[in-house]
Parts: sequence; structure tokens; C-alpha cells
Amino acid sequence: MNMTRRDSLALGLALAATACAPTGMESAGSRATAEGSLHALAQRSGRRFGSALSWGAAGADRGSFANPAYAAILERECGLLVPENELKWQWTRPSAGQFDFRQMDAIVDYATKKGFALRGHTLFWAPQKWYPKWLVGHDFGSQPSKAAEAMLVEHVRTVCRRYGDRIYSYDVVNEAVEPETGAIRDTVVTRAMGGEAMLDVMFHTAKAEAPHAQLVYNDYMSWERGTEDETHIAGVLKLLEGFRKRGTPVDALGVQSHIRLLKDLPVAEIVRESEGPWRRFLDEVVGMGYDLVITEFDVNDRRAPDDVGIRDRLVADYARAYLDVMLSYPQLGDILAWGMVDRYSWLTGFDPRADKSIKRGLPYDVDFRPKPLREAVAAAFAGASSRHG
Repeated sequence: MNMTRRDSLALGLALAATACAPTGMESAGSRATAEGSLHALAQRSGRRFGSALSWGAAGADRGSFANPAYAAILERECGLLVPENELKWQWTRPSAGQFDFRQMDAIVDYATKKGFALRGHTLFWAPQKWYPKWLVGHDFGSQPSKAAEAMLVEHVRTVCRRYGDRIYSYDVVNEAVEPETGAIRDTVVTRAMGGEAMLDVMFHTAKAEAPHAQLVYNDYMSWERGTEDETHIAGVLKLLEGFRKRGTPVDALGVQSHIRLLKDLPVAEIVRESEGPWRRFLDEVVGMGYDLVITEFDVNDRRAPDDVGIRDRLVADYARAYLDVMLSYPQLGDILAWGMVDRYSWLTGFDPRADKSIKRGLPYDVDFRPKPLREAVAAAFAGASSRHG
């Protein structure tokens, strides 16, 4: 998703240096495989379910560590976790020569002790407007290509060696395609070494340093139809084709799946408009030999009615239709929501509703109660054909 949605980044920059992760050696795997959990239902078809989480600012009512009610939902429903922000350069690399993994270490410690599998998001987030300030103005010297490559290699090596096999999958590069043009984004890094060279260095280094890990290219192209969506999709396909031609070790496409109820139309009409072109895109992706991962699922309900009951039903129906399409592909593996509780969702601050109400795009509401969306996800998982069938 484009980073407007991540205006909340600044809120998380305060380090939780004094916070403590839970210490009990409990297994999320054993709890989340209980009959009826979302993870257990996903496992019926050979898949897994999980969620993003945030460490958050010290003392804030934010994320699983700060709120035991949220932690309980994660531990009950999920088998996988992914950090929302804490592995991004803004958090881990305050300067060219300095790393800071305090927040990420806490998340890894929590995930390990509670028995979660852990994804790494992300080794490089491509849009320059979300680089740390020092990188935007960085001088790569008289040999910029070599200097930029050395910086990227150092970063991947440092992260991958620190966490080893505790991270099973990486979004190696996130959002490298400019949606308006379909080209690789023009940034201080790509100007130093070239866009394709930058991408290839990232993936080849990740392969060397984390040979056990699934290596993912992650992006936010959407199944809703529009001119920008079409251009974005074409650019992603071109990028994936280039990876295959050059032998770049990319295992899967991460489909962020921030789906959008943005049209004032019946759900069936929106789905009818979207499904055909979206399937043609997915067919091309899997036809190149890529697996699929849903990396950041939620529903933007900006155009849904104010009435909460009606809105929740529309969100649930729309999500079910989308997930049914995605789950029809045996190449789809893990499914991760971008959070589990509306109280902590980036959606409310992004593209706000006219009534200024909290958006209801996650499985649980602000009071940690399950919504129709949770049941729609469960039903989609329960009815999914086998990943290996």
C-alpha cells in the first residue's frame, strides 16, 4: 500500500527501551490450532494465518505488548506474526553506520517464546519519501554504484545474520514499482546503482544470507479496477518477468490485499467488475512459477454506509469474495492480516470516512469483539480447496 496509509510511522519512532516482552514459554501453535481458530481453519487446506503487530511507544495502548486483550487474540487466532514497522530502515538504521534493533529484538523474543513463526517486513522499502532522512541526502561518493551496493549488502547481512532461522520469510523489497508509471521508482539509491541492479543485489544477498527463507517481492496492486491499478499491475508483471529472465532468486509475490470498498455499488457488482482482470493477473504471476502470499490483508470501508450493522455485512461479504478468489489458487500459502483489532488499524487515519468514524476493516472491533469479518475469513478458510490439491 502506498505510504500515505503509514502516516502513523512517526507515532512509532519513540523506542520502547524500558518495555519487557512476555517471558512464559507458551506455544501459540498449540493454542491457535484449537478447533475454530483462524490459523487452524487455514491449516485445513495446507495454509497458515497470522497478523502484523506493533511494539509501539512506551506506555501507549498500542499493540500486543501494551494490551493483554490484544495479545490474547493474537495468541488464540494466529500462528504467524510480522512486524508492522519495526524492521524498516526508519527503525533499524538511524544512520549509515549505526543499527538499532531494540524493538525488533523484543518482537522476535515474544514470537519465539510464544511459538509463532515470524515473517520479516521489510529488508528494503523502496519509496524514497519513506527513507530515513540521512539516506535521502546520502552522498555515495565518486563510485556511487559500489558504495550503494555495499550499503545494501551490509544491511541484508546484518539483519539476516542477527535473526537466522527465526525469520522464515522476508519481504526483501517492498513497493519498488511506481504506480503511476509502472517503472521502478526513481530514488537516490536507484540513481546510484540502477533499479534492476538494486533489486538483484537485495535478493541475491538475501539468498546467500538466509538460504532457508522464502524471498518475497511485496506490493500493493489492488483487484479494484482503475487506470492507476492497471498501470501498477503491468509494472509489477514486467518486474517479475525481469526477475525470471535474470535468474533473480524471488520465490513469491506478496499481495498486500488492502482491498477497498470505495464504490457505492452492491458488493456483487464490484466483485463482478474486479474478478476477471484480477484472475488474469494472478494467472500470469503463477504461470511464471511464483507462489503467492497475502501479506497485509484488511478492508477499507470508506464508502460503506454509516450504519455499523450494514457496513460490517458489506465488509464481510466483500472480504469473503476476495478471499475465495485468492484461495482458489493452490500457489497461495500464508495469509496475514494487517492487524486484528480496529482500535490499532492504520485505516482510520488513512483516507478518512466522511462521518469520521473508526474504520471497521479488521476481524475484531475496538472493544476486542469478533465481527462478521472474522466469520467471513473463517468461512473462506473452511471452504478452501487444498493448497496441494
